[in-house]
Amino acid sequence: MSGSKSSAPDAHADIPSGAAGDRPLSFTIHSQPQPAELASQADLQRTRAGRLRMLGVVAVCAAPVVASYFSFYVLKLQGRAYSDLITPTVELPATLTLQDLDGKAVSPESLKGQWLLTVVQPSRCDAQCDRLMFAQRQLREMQGKERDKFDKLWLIPDQEPVSAELRALIAQGTPVTALRVPAEQLQAWLKPAAGHQLNEHLFLIDPVGRWMMRSPADLDPGKFKKDLDRLVKANAGWDRPGR
Repeated sequence: MSGSKSSAPDAHADIPSGAAGDRPLSFTIHSQPQPAELASQADLQRTRAGRLRMLGVVAVCAAPVVASYFSFYVLKLQGRAYSDLITPTVELPATLTLQDLDGKAVSPESLKGQWLLTVVQPSRCDAQCDRLMFAQRQLREMQGKERDKFDKLWLIPDQEPVSAELRALIAQGTPVTALRVPAEQLQAWLKPAAGHQLNEHLFLIDPVGRWMMRSPADLDPGKFKKDLDRLVKANAGWDRPGR
């Protein structure tokens, strides 16, 4: 109506209190990774990758050894063995005290890498010593083209002098590795068959350093060779001549 007062509605009347129009805009800011955190994550990833690669290498290296032992021990080869198979095998003691004939210390680790045809005999070699050391030389030569995978080892459990003649003999051809070792340490590692002595046997140590076979006291080289042939065949995929 004319003369009546009209007023414009309040611009905010219809906007309820607390609606979006009344609230200021806000932003959520997410923190960015710090350089130290990024470096730590990268290190962790590299460590995991390195461990996986290391496990892969170990698996590749161990597979042939595991396969050879599986072939020799599990696939009924033990039923045809002439020698005594040592189960479980016995590790070469890392603390074994070894000296050469000149008194120089020798590390047990240096013995690893080849099959060791091993005899335990005194410094003053008697008739039995002569027989076993002859069989040791014979067995190595009987391996033919595989003979370089075998070393001849003479362990001496005393400190008596070795004669010049015997030194010359063991140096002929492929030398015998002659090492002195305390008798008590030797007896804690290698064991004879029941009722026999260590010096009656020929022991076989594998390239990893495990004692794994023992000849009968009355050694027949021809029969023992058949066991060696099986071992060489089972290990053909990884065994290499020379240390």
